Amino acid sequence: MINYLAVVLGGLLLWAAFPPLDLGALAFVAPTPVFWALRRIERPGEALTVGFLWGWLFFGPLLWWISVLGFVAWVPLVMLMSAMYAAYAIVVWSARLWPAWRWWLVAIGAWVVMEFVRARFPFGGFPWGSLGYAAGGFQPFLGAVQWIGPVGWSVLAIAVSAGLALVVEDRRHWRFVVDPAVVVLLLALGGSFLAPKAEGRALRVAIVQGSSPCPMVHCQNENERIYRSHLELTRSIPEGGADLVVWAENSFGTPFDPGTDDTVRNEIVAEAERIGAYVLVSGTRLVEDDGFLNVNMLYSPEGVLIGEYAKRHPVPFGEYVPLRGILGFIPQLDQVPRDMVRGADAVVFPLEEGRLGSVISFEGAFARWVRSVAVAGAETMIVATNESSFGVSPASDQLIGMTRVNAAAIGQDLVHAAITGKSTFIDADGSVGETTGLFERTVLYGVVQMRTDPPTLYTRYGDWVGFLAVAGLVAAMFWPGEGSLESRWVAARRG
Repeated sequence: MINYLAVVLGGLLLWAAFPPLDLGALAFVAPTPVFWALRRIERPGEALTVGFLWGWLFFGPLLWWISVLGFVAWVPLVMLMSAMYAAYAIVVWSARLWPAWRWWLVAIGAWVVMEFVRARFPFGGFPWGSLGYAAGGFQPFLGAVQWIGPVGWSVLAIAVSAGLALVVEDRRHWRFVVDPAVVVLLLALGGSFLAPKAEGRALRVAIVQGSSPCPMVHCQNENERIYRSHLELTRSIPEGGADLVVWAENSFGTPFDPGTDDTVRNEIVAEAERIGAYVLVSGTRLVEDDGFLNVNMLYSPEGVLIGEYAKRHPVPFGEYVPLRGILGFIPQLDQVPRDMVRGADAVVFPLEEGRLGSVISFEGAFARWVRSVAVAGAETMIVATNESSFGVSPASDQLIGMTRVNAAAIGQDLVHAAITGKSTFIDADGSVGETTGLFERTVLYGVVQMRTDPPTLYTRYGDWVGFLAVAGLVAAMFWPGEGSLESRWVAARRG
């Protein structure tokens, strides 16, 4: 029974590390009770149960907001995430009798592998709840994300947690806590004194949060009403009142599409010319017989279309239906009658002040997609998102929590524009500025600056700390000596 109580504690502590509570420092201790339990368990079936329960107690409440789409969406996702935690638990349990240093490296490296897998598979992955977003999002540690990325903070959080479990077992293992804790402290100090910053030319930005007349549902003339709401708010911006106007994801939609409708394009161009600002609008466009594009379009102050970015990572079961032919018996999937056509490349928009990059909604949660735009040459970033389906929930705060860590990782100011809220400005060091409320219909003004410094270490080399952790996992498994796979194979032959 005590093992299961430890798992309950670990799951709830891990949930508390993320919004809505957002106690990021708990990421360094939340896994410890589970590690302690896994080192006491004797049967593999119990280890699997412990891992699955841990995942369910964490992801269940963390992703509860998805249940507004129906339990058919929430239950399978939570079960899948929990199954990955169960797989991780059995790996950690299998190494429980190895020397402490081998087990510690296995716990760290296997976690990196597990988070790598679940951020990519199936259907492109789902990074919500990645430990590095909680640990790296803790304010004293944000400045160091530029060097080690979100994955680096996952590595350090697990290193401290696993070390604590070893110390509880035997105080002589104190170095497994002290050594990573010293690294954490040095990174916190370094990141505080050398926090990333953008010091290039400034852009005065107006985020137009036009909201939706029918959030969480569809209603008559919805695309037109959302478009008109954003246009009306844009007309309230005074001449010369902004250098860049940003509309959020789905602020237009067929047939109210500036790419295909001359009237809509002329209305947007007229506002760009009147304000004297670049205008970025975001929405959907029907293509082919059963597909659509999700795009960001940027117009110059002279009304010229500078370019268009097409979203590359659709939301499974939200913007496309995987295995549609097999899953056609599920009636809720009729709400997604068309599949999104994926964009091919990162796009950087040239402005007079510098180079502007953008991603759309779901992509903002993935460090790799944000990094790809920085690698392509962006000097400041826009995340255009919707989130109107999830009502009054922590969904928006959770996405902002991830985009702020990703902004600090690439060291760029970021504009986070949401159609129903929350919209905000994020500095290059991850600091969040003034933020709108949910379902607030407003214009939010702020200033962002272009990054002039060279690319951050994370932008250049990506998840290099994660690769080191995986190398440690391989070393723990195959390095000659007690507990290695070689020694176990030899012992098995002798037996």
